[in-house]
Amino acid sequence: MERQQSSDGANPTEGTSVLQSDDVISRVGRVDESNAHVFDWGSIQWLCSGARYPDAQQTFGYVRILPGCKNPKHYHPNSDEVLLLLEGQLVHSLDDQSFELSPGMSIHIPQGVLHDALNTGDTVACMIVAYPTSDRRVVMTEEGQE
Repeated sequence: MERQQSSDGANPTEGTSVLQSDDVISRVGRVDESNAHVFDWGSIQWLCSGARYPDAQQTFGYVRILPGCKNPKHYHPNSDEVLLLLEGQLVHSLDDQSFELSPGMSIHIPQGVLHDALNTGDTVACMIVAYPTSDRRVVMTEEGQE
C-alpha cells in the first residue's frame, strides 16, 4: 500500500475525512451561465467559496466580460486576487496603471488595490479568478454593484 508523506515525515491524510459519494458529486462544478450572477457588463459564476462549501479555504470563479464593457472599479479588503485570461482581450487597471492582457496571461492584484477590467476585443473575455480565502470580500467604488 502506498503512503504519502510530507517533507517533514508527517502523514498528509491524518486528520482528514473521507468523503462520501454524495459529497463528491456535490463538489463537482461546471461552468454554466444559468448558474451565474448576470450584470450589464457580463457575469460571474462562483465554482468554489465558503458559501458553496462550508469547509472551503479559497474562492474560485469564472468571469465573463462582454465586448466593449468593463466591470466596476473595486477592491478586496481581505485578500489578493489572481486572474487568468482564457479568451478575449482585456485592459486591466491596477490603481493608475494599465496592463493589456491576451489569452494565457495572468495578473496578480494585491489586497486593497483598486482595479477593473475593460474588454477591448470583439468577443467575450472569459477568465478564471482565484482568492486565497473562502470569504472573498469586495468594496465597489463605481456603479454596477456585484
